[in-house]
Amino acid sequence: MKKRNILLGLALTLGLASCYDLDKQPQGVLSTSDPFRTIGEIQNYVNRNYETAVRVQGFMAGGGGGMAGNDVNSDDMSGSTANTRLMGQLSVANGGSLYDFYYNIRAVNFLLENSQNCDAVGTTAYNQLIGEAHYFRAWYYYAMITEYGEVPWVEKPIDPKIELLMLPRDNRTFIIDKILADLDAAITLMGEQNSSAGMRIHRDVARALKSEIALYAATWEKYHYMKEKNQPEKFYDTALTEAELMAKIDSYLEQSIAAAEAIRQRGVWKIYNTGNVNNDYRVIFETANLGNNPEILWFKMYDGDQVGNSVTRYLNTGGGGIGITANLVDDYLTIDGRPFVGEEKMAAKRNYPNELLPTVRDPRLSQTVALPGQRLQPESPTAYVVSWPALAGDGTAFGTNLTGYVMLKHIQIDYSGDYISEYKGSTPSIQFRYADVLLNYAEALAEQDGAANAGKIIEILQPLRDRAGMPGVDFDREYNTSADYPFKNLNKYVQAVRRERHVEKALEGRRLFDIQRWAAADELIIGRRPQGALFIGSNLPEHYTTLKYDQPNNNNLYLSGTAGDAERYILPVPPSSMPDGWQFKPNRDYLLPIKESMINLMDGLWPQNPGW
Repeated sequence: MKKRNILLGLALTLGLASCYDLDKQPQGVLSTSDPFRTIGEIQNYVNRNYETAVRVQGFMAGGGGGMAGNDVNSDDMSGSTANTRLMGQLSVANGGSLYDFYYNIRAVNFLLENSQNCDAVGTTAYNQLIGEAHYFRAWYYYAMITEYGEVPWVEKPIDPKIELLMLPRDNRTFIIDKILADLDAAITLMGEQNSSAGMRIHRDVARALKSEIALYAATWEKYHYMKEKNQPEKFYDTALTEAELMAKIDSYLEQSIAAAEAIRQRGVWKIYNTGNVNNDYRVIFETANLGNNPEILWFKMYDGDQVGNSVTRYLNTGGGGIGITANLVDDYLTIDGRPFVGEEKMAAKRNYPNELLPTVRDPRLSQTVALPGQRLQPESPTAYVVSWPALAGDGTAFGTNLTGYVMLKHIQIDYSGDYISEYKGSTPSIQFRYADVLLNYAEALAEQDGAANAGKIIEILQPLRDRAGMPGVDFDREYNTSADYPFKNLNKYVQAVRRERHVEKALEGRRLFDIQRWAAADELIIGRRPQGALFIGSNLPEHYTTLKYDQPNNNNLYLSGTAGDAERYILPVPPSSMPDGWQFKPNRDYLLPIKESMINLMDGLWPQNPGW
C-alpha cells in the first residue's frame, strides 16, 4: 500500500478538507500505518458514518432543522416566508460542491480497499462491518443523486479535490445499479436482527433502503420521461432507448417489491398496534427509546443530555412559527373511507375543529394536528393546552401558529426532561419503520400493474388501516375525481397508494422527495400557495380579538380573497410576496445546481444540471 493513499485516507477521517501533510503521521485514528488490523479499528472507523449517513431529527423556528421541520419545503407545511426553492428563486450560487459527499465516500473506499489487512477476515463480526460500509456508500450516493443527479461513481480512495475533477458524470441508471449492487452486498454480508435495540444497521435495514431506492429510481425515470420526452430539458436517463428505459423501470419495481417481500416474509416486524386507535400512531414519534417497538427497524436515539434536539421546545406551545396546510389536512379520508370533499368538507370547515375530529376523519389526522383541548406539555409543573390555534402568537419566534393547524406529531407531551432549553429534547429520529416498507411495497405494486395487484395492495396496507381504525382500502370508494384534486387524473390504484403515503408519512420530511420523483410540481406546486384553515365563514373569528388583517400595514393575519368575501382562508405567507403562487421551474428545480467553481474546474467533463 502506497504511503500517499494511506495518509490521505487517515487525513480524511480527521475531517481535513484542504491540504494534506504527506510526511506527517496522523494521530488518534488508526494504531498502525498498516491499517485495519483488528475488528476494533474497523468498527471505530465505520462508526463515524452513523453521524453522517442518517436522517437527523430536529426543528427550528419557522421550520427546517430536521425531520420534524423539513416539510416546510413542501406543500404540507409553511413558514411565514415563501420557500425559495418552491418559488424558483434559487441561483447557481446556491449550488453544491459535492466534496463533502466524496470525502465520506472516499473514507468508505479506503476501508474496503484495505480491509483484507484484518486478522478476522471472514468472521461474522468482520462481514457485518464490511456490509455496513457497503450500505453507507450506497447511502451517500443516494443522497447525491436525489439532489444533484448524475455524478461520477468512484470505488477507489482517490482525492476528491484532485483526481475526482478528471472523472465525467455517470448516467443515472448506471449509478442506481451500482447503489443497488452495494446494498445487495450489504444484505449478503450483514446479519439479521429482530429488534432495533442495538441501533445499528442490519440486513432488513439494507433491504428497506433497497426497496426505497429501487422505487425512487423507477418512479423518477417513469414520470420524468412521461413529462419531458418532448422537452429540451430532460431529467431521466437519456442514454437509454425508450425500450431500455422501460425495462429498467420494470426491473427497479421488481427489485423494490422483492426487497420489501423479503422483510415481510421474515415475520419479525409488525405495525405497532395496541388497539388504541387514537394514540398508537402518534406515540411512536415521541418515544425516546424505540428499541422494543416491533415497527422500528432502525432509529437514532437522543438522550436529551449528551445528544438532544429542540423539537418539543419549539412546538409545545402550539406554534413553532409554522403551520400545517390544508393541502395535507384535506387529503385524509373520512372515518368511513371516502374522500373529504364537497359540502361535507365545507360544513366541517365552517365549525372548526370538526374537520379534524377522529369521529369524522381518519384518526391519524388528529394525532398529527392538535385538537383544541390537547395538552402539549407535562401536567406538572405547568401544562400548555391548545385552546384555539395560536394565531396571535405570544411574542416569541416560536409561539405563533400560521395556518390554524397546530402540529402535534413529534411533540413529547409527557417529557420528563428539559423541554425549555435548546437541544435537550429526545424526540427520536426514525430511520426506517415497517410502515415505510409496506408503503414502498404497495406503491411498487400499483406502479407495476395496479389492477392485477389490487388484492395484494389491499393486503399490504391493511395493517396501517387497522392501527388507525379505518376500513380497508377500496379503490373505487376512495377514488377522488374532484376538479380541484391534484391527482384526479391518476389511475385509482396509484392515487390510493400515494394518498396512503401522504397521510402515513405526514410531516416526516419526505414530501418534497416524493414530489421530485413523481415529477409532480405541475400538480402540487406551480401556481398554488400554502393555505390554512377557513377563517371568514367559520367560527374561528369569534375566538380572537387582537388579529389584524386587511390593513395597509401591521397585519398579523393574512387571508385569501378580499374584504367582503363570504369565505376566506388563512394564508401563512403574505399574498403580496407570492401574488401568483409558487413559481417552481420544472425545467430546472427538480435538481439543485452544481457549484459553478466545480463545473469550471471540470474542463468540460461535467455539464451543469438541466436548466441552470
